[in-house]
Amino acid sequence: MDAQKFLSRYSIGKRYFRGICLNNANLLGAKLTMANLKQADLSGADLSEAKLNGVDFSEANLSGADLSNADLRSANLSDVNLIGADLTGAKLGRANLRRADLRSANLTNADLIGATLDEVEMSGADLTGTNVNQAELSEASSHLGVSHKWVTWAGSH
Repeated sequence: MDAQKFLSRYSIGKRYFRGICLNNANLLGAKLTMANLKQADLSGADLSEAKLNGVDFSEANLSGADLSNADLRSANLSDVNLIGADLTGAKLGRANLRRADLRSANLTNADLIGATLDEVEMSGADLTGTNVNQAELSEASSHLGVSHKWVTWAGSH
């Protein structure tokens, strides 16, 4: 399905898009709150500045996606492929990132306040300025896949 058809269906009230293929779609600034995009392919998609509050992205492929400055508060990103994704300045407060793959993702200045980060893989991720206050990190340290000698949470507020 192309991006325009998808946005048209969303605009008339459809919210269930499980398994949809929208790779490389231009969804810049889209408002898709509470949509079900479980198992969707959004690899390489431009979701920058999108409003994605409460969206279910569980088991989706968002590798290489541009989610810069996107609002993902309370979104379900469990078991999501975010390898190489750009999450610069993204709002991920209270988001569920359990078992997400964030290898080489850019999380510069992202807001992860109260997010669930259990069992995440973050090797090579850029966490410069990322706010992880009140984030649930239990079990995460053994699953980060990176040396704590170079990972720092110094950018946290």
